[in-house]
Amino acid sequence: MVLSHYSRGRAREYKAMSILRKTGWLVTRSAASHGPVDIIAAKDGKVLLIQVKSGKSKVRRDEVSELIKWGENFGCDVEIWHFVGRGKIEKRKVYTPE
Repeated sequence: MVLSHYSRGRAREYKAMSILRKTGWLVTRSAASHGPVDIIAAKDGKVLLIQVKSGKSKVRRDEVSELIKWGENFGCDVEIWHFVGRGKIEKRKVYTPE
């Protein structure tokens, strides 16, 4: 069975949520979002916004700028989690409040 881009992306988002939950984060997903934030996580008074990417997909400069605006307005960390294959995740912090 061939998965659609949406199905693959959703699977990666659920994987990211599982990883976060295992380390004590409270997590929600922005289902079918076309916005910059895929996952919102909270733990010990901290909030983390995450954009999930997989495979060869790239994050455009304007997307990073939008993510930074979200981080500034929420006063929280923002990361991009890129699933690059075989369970490997590259995590990139794009914003941390001062």
